Amino acid sequence: MEDPTEMALAEIRFGPDGLVPAVAQQHDTGEILMLAWMNRDAVRTTLAEGRACYWSRSRNRLWRKGETSGQVQWLRELRLDCDGDALLLLVEQTGVACHTGRRSCFFRAWWGAGWAVIADPQVAPEILYAEASARPAPHPTPLPESGVREESAQRDG
Repeated sequence: MEDPTEMALAEIRFGPDGLVPAVAQQHDTGEILMLAWMNRDAVRTTLAEGRACYWSRSRNRLWRKGETSGQVQWLRELRLDCDGDALLLLVEQTGVACHTGRRSCFFRAWWGAGWAVIADPQVAPEILYAEASARPAPHPTPLPESGVREESAQRDG
């Protein structure tokens, strides 16, 4: 029997750079939290650990969400778009998702003549990163072997 993670990876159309865009969305509210990039190892790690892991283009290495801020994203479900070239991570976000201290990275809206800031920081970045090592992130129940949580399977039918 083939490894389910390898079967999942075979369906993803990674770009020439080995990356695929990944949108993180709060599983219970639908709030879009952030856009990041994943390579094969990031997808493998995310599925194995049940914690969002991305490819950092600026650091040129794997980056587990929350490793420096403590603001972890626990995977609830991983979805693949119709073309196989974009991922949606339904997550349980611990704290804020944005490095600016805001809940979402999408805190600016185009309002005709310019960009308007529509969300204030919930925590100052200097506090967010200074406190990271002092607080462990709680871990929700891990994904079942099927990779789908029971409530998601019931909802989607």
